[in-house]
Amino acid sequence: MNNKEDNADTIGRIVAAYASRPDVTPDDIVNLYRRLSGDTAPAPAMAESPLQPALPPARAVTEDKVYCLCCGRGFKMLKRHLGAEHNMTEAEYRTAFGLPEDMPLVAPSYSRKKAEHAKQAGFGKYDRSLVAE
Repeated sequence: MNNKEDNADTIGRIVAAYASRPDVTPDDIVNLYRRLSGDTAPAPAMAESPLQPALPPARAVTEDKVYCLCCGRGFKMLKRHLGAEHNMTEAEYRTAFGLPEDMPLVAPSYSRKKAEHAKQAGFGKYDRSLVAE
């Protein structure tokens, strides 16, 4: 064994013996290890890595599908999928990938189909001049 391995083994034994005491907290154990190993710098925080899109955002919207940038799966609309699978709102999704507010999260063909059904059902024909004030 070399000197580095001997030091690591000795430090491990000391920390293990110290940790066996009933009055020692986990923070005490970590502090002892850092003092013995000469590591006084705090542990680096785990930085949240920015999400990498599964496909380029420019290819995420086609005529019949909108593709999720998190997983790459295609849907007619993303809102339910984002909440159920990725625990994200539409705003969080747009922020995570730097998408503009006007980027559609519903397939264009589906949006037109729903609008046509609404018009056939009589929605959007409300005459405001007939409302009594």
